[in-house]
Formats: sequence, C-alpha cells, structure tokens
Amino acid sequence: MEHKLFSPISINNLNLTNRIVVAPMCQYSAIEGSATDWHLMHLGQLSISGSALVFIEATAVEEKGRITPGCLGLYSDDNQIALEKVIKFVKRYGNTKIGIQLAHAGRKASTEIPWLGGKPLSHDNSDSWETVAPSSEAYNSNWPSPLELDIQGLEYIKKCFVNSAKRAIEIGFDIIELHMAHGYLIHQFLSPISNTRTDKYGSTFENRIRYPLEIFKAIRDEISSDYPIGVRFSATDWVEFSSWNIEEATKFALKLKELGCDFFDVSSGGNSPKQNIVSGPAYQTRFASRIKSEVGIPTIAVGQINEPLQAESIISTGQADLIAIGRGMLYNPRWAWHAAEVFKKESAYPPQYARSHHSLIGLPIPGNPQTK
Repeated sequence: MEHKLFSPISINNLNLTNRIVVAPMCQYSAIEGSATDWHLMHLGQLSISGSALVFIEATAVEEKGRITPGCLGLYSDDNQIALEKVIKFVKRYGNTKIGIQLAHAGRKASTEIPWLGGKPLSHDNSDSWETVAPSSEAYNSNWPSPLELDIQGLEYIKKCFVNSAKRAIEIGFDIIELHMAHGYLIHQFLSPISNTRTDKYGSTFENRIRYPLEIFKAIRDEISSDYPIGVRFSATDWVEFSSWNIEEATKFALKLKELGCDFFDVSSGGNSPKQNIVSGPAYQTRFASRIKSEVGIPTIAVGQINEPLQAESIISTGQADLIAIGRGMLYNPRWAWHAAEVFKKESAYPPQYARSHHSLIGLPIPGNPQTK
C-alpha cells in the first residue's frame, strides 16, 4: 500500500518533502514585538522535527495588533532584525521550510498572557492599549468596547499587512499565511457577530468579505506571483444565529482563489464566547474536506490530529492535502520521526542526532568505536 503522508507536494513554487506541517503557536515571549532567545530555542527544535513546513506564531503587523504585550510582531526595524537572527539560525541548522502567519488581533488585543489569566488588560495598566475592530461591539460583556475603524484606519492596517509581508520576504520566509480565523481582526470583518457596519464593509456577505479580500489583494499585488501566499480562516463561528458558516466560508474561499490564493488552512471558531464547539479527534477535517472539494487548491486540515494513522487517513482519502499539528508538536517535537517509523518511511533528521534514529542505532560513536 502506498502511504501519502510522506509523499511530496508543491504549493506554488514551494516544494515540500511530506505533508506534515507544524501549526503556528503563540509563545507570548517577545519583548516589544521582537523575538528573543526563547524563539531561537523553540523554532530551532521544531526545525529539526522532520516536518516539511513550520509556521511561526501569529505575528502582528502593527503594535496594536498584538494579542498580548508578549506577542511577536513584524512592524519595526527592531522586530525585523531580531526575527531575522532566528530565521537565519533555523535555516542554517534545520531541515524544514519556514512560514510566517501575519495577523492583527483587533478587539481581542491588549490582553494578559495566558498563564497570568489571559483577561483584558485594565486601562490603568501601562502595557494596555485601545483596541480596534470593524464595529464597537465588545468580544464579551467584561471586555472593553473597541474603537470602530474608519476608512483612514482601514487603509493604515492594510498598509501594515503589506509592509509586514515585504519584511517577511526580506527575512527569508518561504511562505506567508494570513490569519483570518479565531475571532481576530479579519475574522471580525467576516462575521455578522462582530461586524455590524452599515457602510460598504458591513451588513451583506459581499460587504463583509470586502476588506479581507482587499488586504489579500494588496499583498498579492506587491509580491511576485510565484511566491506562495495562503489564508487560515474559520469555517464556522459555531454560533447558531451567525451566518458565518461553511457555506459562506466556501464562497469566500472561491473569491480568494480568484485573487491568487495558493492554499487554505481551515480552522473554526474563536469569535464569540457563545460558540458551541463539537470537538473530538480531527473534528475540523470535514471543513477542510469541503473546501478542498469545492475550491480545488492545496488545503491544510487542523484540530486534534494526533496519531499517524489518523493523519495518513486524512491525506490518503483526499480530505486534505496536508495536516497541521500544534499542541501535539509541543508535547512531542519528534512526531514526524515516529510517524515515519510507523509507515517505514524516511524522515529528515540532523546528523548530530543520528545515534537516536531507529534506522541508525548501532553506528560507532566517537571515542567508542565498534569492535569486531
């Protein structure tokens, strides 16, 4: 039987050796948006995981776009210098392609880091800032109301996305993903839960998708057509009264394809505390399958995909083209190695770790050569 998990695939001009992706995972360890030695360590180990592609965490395109004061950004020269140091290190020692997820948190910004509670920062906290959104609706009753973006503000953030994308390419990232999921700014425009505008950017489906499409087009117009750019979006709000569901998400995906989108990373939820998520192993894969089937470009499935046989089934049955693993990679950064053992396939590893690899156990160790 031919196994597909370790077969190659191309996204635009980017060639990947297998179908395993490390999902972007916030580390809340940046200083004023700049990467630190934590990122060097974190991404360094993931870059030798045997996965074909590693996305770094959601990276804010402006200072107010960070989720927390500890979130990564790419909006200043200092940010760029610090992140370039990390990426050069990863490319020197790693064996994976590196992607970046560009994001803006919108009304879900200015919060405390998770292990300190994750709640909105109080106004008297010197680290807090005023949040912005499509409309003035707060995420929840105990969250501050954001400032509704005017046309000038919309243009500014659009330029921030373009500028951060250019910085990412200068640094050496192989692929860009735009974060339009999980209740952050661009998702806030897509969903009627958070977008109650009455101008050309609100009310109807066509108006709600207008600004997200403008952001994508602005970046695509500035970057070479052979450079891969994709989108992560939520396929549903998981809220009964919201119209943002797989039907609208599919129509949105078709519009993105027309503009030159190269891949989709299909997730769900995050835009309302009223969401009622029915979760379980690979619970979001059906959304990716629908998008792949109806839109027809490379699609990544995410969400509780933890076992090699489960991942192989998703790929081999055509439900998705790639699978992304987040928390499972934090728990087991050698997930791809172990999956390769299951299917008797090869997975990239650094020579420094060769003595631990199942196929190379028994090789001589310096200072302790084999004896006849």
